Amino acid sequence: MAHTKIMGILNVTPDSFSDGGKYNSVEKAIKRAEEMIDEGVDIIDIGGISTRPAGYEEISVTEELERVIPVVKALNQFDIQLSIDTYRSEIAEAAMKLGATMINDQWAGLYDEKIFDVVAKYEGEIVLMHNGDGQRSEPVVEEMLLYLLKQANKAEMAGIPQEKVWVDPGIGFAKTREEEQEVMARLDELVATDYPVLLATSRKRFIKEMVDKDTKATERDEATAATTAYGIMKGVKGVRVHNVVLNARLGQSMDYLKENEYARYNLS
Repeated sequence: MAHTKIMGILNVTPDSFSDGGKYNSVEKAIKRAEEMIDEGVDIIDIGGISTRPAGYEEISVTEELERVIPVVKALNQFDIQLSIDTYRSEIAEAAMKLGATMINDQWAGLYDEKIFDVVAKYEGEIVLMHNGDGQRSEPVVEEMLLYLLKQANKAEMAGIPQEKVWVDPGIGFAKTREEEQEVMARLDELVATDYPVLLATSRKRFIKEMVDKDTKATERDEATAATTAYGIMKGVKGVRVHNVVLNARLGQSMDYLKENEYARYNLS
C-alpha cells in the first residue's frame, strides 16, 4: 500500500513562528523526537534557523552549526530518517557526515548551489521549495513549475537521482493568498512532473485565513489536516507538519481509501 511520508518539524530555534524556543536544547529535542517517533513520524526535519518569510534575523554559519549538530548527534540513537532544514552547504555537509540523509532547502539551491554536490556525495535526498521575492511576470503556477523543474534538473546534473529530488510548492512564501489558493487547486500539475511532492502548510497564515483569522498557531492543526487530506488526494508523497499524530493517522486512512479506490476500478 502507498504510504504518505510524515515529516515532523523539530525547530531548535528561539524564533520560529509556531514553536520557537520550545525545543532549543538537546534534552528537549530528544524528548520531542521520541514523542514524534511514538506518534508515527517518518522523517524528523531539524531546523536551526527560522525560515519564515519575514521578521527573523539571519544567523551565522557557526551559530547554525552550534544549534543543529548536537541535535543530529543525539538523534542518531534512533532508527529514524533525519532531514536538515537549511540552505547552506556547510550545514548540509556537517549534518550528512553525521548521518542525516535529507536536506530541506527553502531556496532550492539558489542560495548555495554547492548544496547539490554535498547531497550527491552522501547519496541523500533533497527538498527544493519554490521561493522568491513575490514579483513575477507570469502566472504563479507556471512560474513555480519552471522554477522547480530548473532547480531539479540542476540537482540531477549534480548526481542526485530523480526519485530523491523532492519539490515543495512553497505555501507561505512569496505568494499572495489568492496565489496560494491557485497553487493548492493545481497541485496535481506539480505531481505530474513525476518528482515526489512535499506539501508544507502546517499552521501557516494560509491555514489561519482558511478558518479564523484570530486563531493562534497551535489552534490550526485540524485545518492543516484538511490540507493534508486534500494534498494526498492530489497525489503528494509527503507532508511537513507540527502535529504528527493527527496527520499520521489521517495519512494512513487516506492511503487506505486511495488504495482501495484504485483496486476497485482496476479489477479485471
